[in-house]
Amino acid sequence: MPSGPGEPRIQLEGVRKVFDGSVVAMAGADLTVDDGELFAILGPSGSGKTTVLRMIAGFEQPTEGTIRLGGVDVTSLPARRRDVNTVFQEYALFPHMSVAQNVEYGLKVRGVPKAERRTRTAEALEMVRLADFGPRRPAQLSGGQRQRVALARALVGRPAVLLLDEPLGALDLKLREQMQVELKAIQREVGITFVIVTHDQDEALTLCDRLAVFNDGRIEQVGRAREVYENPVNRFVADFVGTSNVLDGDAAATLLGRPGTFAVRPERIAVLASGTAALPGSRTVDATVSEVIFAGPTTRVAAVAQPGVTLTATVLNAAAALPDDLAHGARITMAWPDSAVHDLTN
Repeated sequence: MPSGPGEPRIQLEGVRKVFDGSVVAMAGADLTVDDGELFAILGPSGSGKTTVLRMIAGFEQPTEGTIRLGGVDVTSLPARRRDVNTVFQEYALFPHMSVAQNVEYGLKVRGVPKAERRTRTAEALEMVRLADFGPRRPAQLSGGQRQRVALARALVGRPAVLLLDEPLGALDLKLREQMQVELKAIQREVGITFVIVTHDQDEALTLCDRLAVFNDGRIEQVGRAREVYENPVNRFVADFVGTSNVLDGDAAATLLGRPGTFAVRPERIAVLASGTAALPGSRTVDATVSEVIFAGPTTRVAAVAQPGVTLTATVLNAAAALPDDLAHGARITMAWPDSAVHDLTN
């Protein structure tokens, strides 16, 4: 199913999904993913992200709308007739088979000749850095290695689109971070379209070229990772993608000098000695420290700026000198440039 000139690899138009006649899982999605793109679908549990992935794969049919792959309408096609493979969080490897047998199983079912199966399996294992692991059984592998076997099994069929549903969710933090780098390198090497569903904001920002933020069955924002992070369109995106200090009402009027709803990222706030004067183009507020959390490369400081309003700053330890008396109850000055204030007022 090759993509036509200028055609997106994946295109959803007005895609809506309703379960049991009344449960709206997706309320009209319009979305395009380009050929060769690494795209992330990010959202909390119940936001509709996995439902959309399953509709692209053909495991679910939309209640309304159209799904195109490479410009071809596949809305009514079953999963087996779509040029798509899916990797799930549960790798579902056959324990009685070797790694190589697991990878080539799908080709065998499709009647691919034995010599070609062996060649393509070797190529797929090479792609995922497991060239010497073919004879092993899944039980002899680490979690990250099993994840890569599942990836090789999906890639060996040479799909136009690879869908990954929370693929790193079962891994511990250090291994997950390592596999994020591996996944990005593999996608760049094979050059096919990857769509990754995740609830992990750091994972989405680390991996993707672009992302879509889902919430309650709707797409809140689509854009490049930096664009979505630095220019969230509303309070939900500002809170969910990273962490934000959201100011509105009296807090906005007092601390920012204007009405509305605004977001300031914690890393844009400096923590200074009490009484430090504002520099041109910036604002300051005196505050009382409520929490100081050392997190290795950074320190998070939460401080009460006025009754009911706590601001959080994230300071890179190697780049900033914090006040010597920084502790619960200490008085500090928090400062941020005017350019760090993002207007969420609709």
